[in-house]
Amino acid sequence: MVCSLGIEGSANKIGVGIIRDGEVLANVRRTYITPPGEGFLPNTTAKHHREVILTLVEESLKEANIKPADLDVVCYTKGPGMAPPLLVGAIVARTLALLWKKPLMGVNHCIGHIEMGRHITGAQNPIILYVSGGNTQVIAYSNKKYRIFGETIDIAVGNCLDRFARILKLPNDPSPGYNIEQMAKNGSKYIKLPYVVKGMDVSFSGILSHIEELADPTKNPNKRKRTQEAESSETKPADLCFSLQETIFAMLVEITERAMAHCGSNEVLIVGGVGCNERLQKMMEIMCEERGGKLFATDERYCIDNGLMIAHAGAEMFKSGTRMPFEESFVTQRYRTDEVLVTWRDD
Repeated sequence: MVCSLGIEGSANKIGVGIIRDGEVLANVRRTYITPPGEGFLPNTTAKHHREVILTLVEESLKEANIKPADLDVVCYTKGPGMAPPLLVGAIVARTLALLWKKPLMGVNHCIGHIEMGRHITGAQNPIILYVSGGNTQVIAYSNKKYRIFGETIDIAVGNCLDRFARILKLPNDPSPGYNIEQMAKNGSKYIKLPYVVKGMDVSFSGILSHIEELADPTKNPNKRKRTQEAESSETKPADLCFSLQETIFAMLVEITERAMAHCGSNEVLIVGGVGCNERLQKMMEIMCEERGGKLFATDERYCIDNGLMIAHAGAEMFKSGTRMPFEESFVTQRYRTDEVLVTWRDD
């Protein structure tokens, strides 16, 4: 029996979770919300995390109805992510581990998403689409590692959605991507946008630049005359949101289906914050059903960054015999999914 506490704080969310032998005991979280049209900066995000993290630790222990002595390991997000917020989680985890005399475990953020998704949905060996504000990858497990089959070559899909939300001055509460999704439900006219799939990789920066100019022509006043369709769409943000989602999600479905064909898999698991998007889930579900496969997805409790996923992945690592010396309890902004040796899987 392993009881694990996990701290996640790689971006604008700070969360603490506790899990014991697969049983969810606590999952508390706070989000740093900025004014409409603004993103979140590393230092101010870290300040927010510092102000609330100890309260979250106390809340998690109370919700789980356990004491620090009941824990077997303290886990934290080692990376990838923004350095100042990551450091808040790492320093607090290190301090708690020393105070409570518990082992410490650094966890890869993406691995946390994957293992939490597998645990909650029951997916066995799926093709994984990992989509968030900072990451976009198509992943499959093979020979003790999660292999990356395709990824973004510039910005992540969540970052594309967030930045377009800023152009439209949509609120950041609860998240820019969520508000794009809601506005897209009121759109019906599809406006053709660039579709950029390069083999198994995707690119979103050009699409973002193009749609920004449609939404705000002053971005490039010297651009050649826009098409009549574009001109008529300038006052219809809902159609732009609808078109953006349809285009970029179709790109993701394409590369995911290609990975399924290559691996002979009939399962797809969507993880990461963008994985909460109902339209993405629906498009992926249609593709899976056409192939005789099945889609696995989670809700916002487990899709959005949370401490529970770090606790669960850390517990799996700990049970498999993985140990981390305190002198290695640093953070790294660039920590790739395929760098992690998956010691807890034998399939």
